[in-house]
Amino acid sequence: MTRVVQKYGGTSVASPARLRRVARRVRDAAAGAQVVVVVSAMGETTDELIALAHSVSTDPPSREMDMLLSSGEIITAPLLAMALEAAGTRAVSLTGPQAGIRTSRAHRTARIVDIVPQRVLDELDAGKVVVVAGFQGATEELDITTLGRGGSDTSAVALAVAVRAQRCEIFTDVSGVHTADPRLLPEARVIPVITYEEMLELAAAGARVIHPRAVEIGEAYGMEIRVRSTFDEHPGTTIRSVANANMEERQKVRGIAHETDVAKVTLLGVPDSPGVAASIFGPLADEHIAVDIVVQNVSHAGTTDVSFTVPESDLRRAQQMLDGVAKQVRASGFSATADIAKVSVVGTGLRGTPSVFAQIFRALAEAGINIQMISSSEIHVTCIIDRARVRDAVRALHAAFELESI
Repeated sequence: MTRVVQKYGGTSVASPARLRRVARRVRDAAAGAQVVVVVSAMGETTDELIALAHSVSTDPPSREMDMLLSSGEIITAPLLAMALEAAGTRAVSLTGPQAGIRTSRAHRTARIVDIVPQRVLDELDAGKVVVVAGFQGATEELDITTLGRGGSDTSAVALAVAVRAQRCEIFTDVSGVHTADPRLLPEARVIPVITYEEMLELAAAGARVIHPRAVEIGEAYGMEIRVRSTFDEHPGTTIRSVANANMEERQKVRGIAHETDVAKVTLLGVPDSPGVAASIFGPLADEHIAVDIVVQNVSHAGTTDVSFTVPESDLRRAQQMLDGVAKQVRASGFSATADIAKVSVVGTGLRGTPSVFAQIFRALAEAGINIQMISSSEIHVTCIIDRARVRDAVRALHAAFELESI
């Protein structure tokens, strides 16, 4: 029998009425397949729990935060199982650890190291829909951990691999992966099929429809992922390997992504000598602060300025560390700004197409948008710009590559 894993995000299960709607969709799928369902916390529950934690502590311990935040999904899972039973479908709810998800010890940002899904498989063989609380797992010591924002996507794809599902379906509040964020640009179109590589770049650049780690797992194990809306019957977007096509016939640009949770830090007057970069970025890595774009200016008189971006949500922690880092590397100081954003152009067709770069920079220049930093790979070009101009930049680039007509 076909086996499918479905994941439903917070907006999809935000109320009892929506839970009942999801239950009907799952019931229909279970008529012809074994179904595992992974759920997120209802609505804004996670944000509310974070706010609650900070109302009692200015610096809540990460382990206790994981214990608290994991409760959101643990509430959703049994509620959906109840709704399924009420709809006439046998169901059982499991926490992440009960489903066999084992993780690293990095609280708030744990990674899945293994899944032993025997309990899930046994319940499927007993004819039940298995509803699993996403976003969570447990260490070898049975401490509860969470997988970071978007972690339920990762739970779903990893479980799909572990139970040998035919596909993983990610249900959300949009009809699929779009050429740009449809909430920012209504004329954006759904992309019917996209490669893992392109989707990974879009997700990493800010397209929040699916978490990058989920795409990485899908690519590593060849797990087909479908992104669909809970609220309509649109077929959505399929993420999979795509047979090589003639480069001249391929869509050079597949989508425009943007991210506003961005801040820029500049270390001033850094000695231009071996080992300095490691001394700067090593402590940030130890604190699990993700660094994105890095730019080092040309050295003058033996010193240089080093700029890099971090999530704005991590800026306060980064600044607390940088006083010590600046002294250690004998920098003259540092500055930080959070009024920036990044906009990215993504597509495998960028390879070997220099005209695309000129087209990007021309479109932004004609819109009067200044570029502060640039990063590129074979399939993306990312520009750091003023945050206030994000909508203008996305619109200009979307129009420049005629993505509304794909």
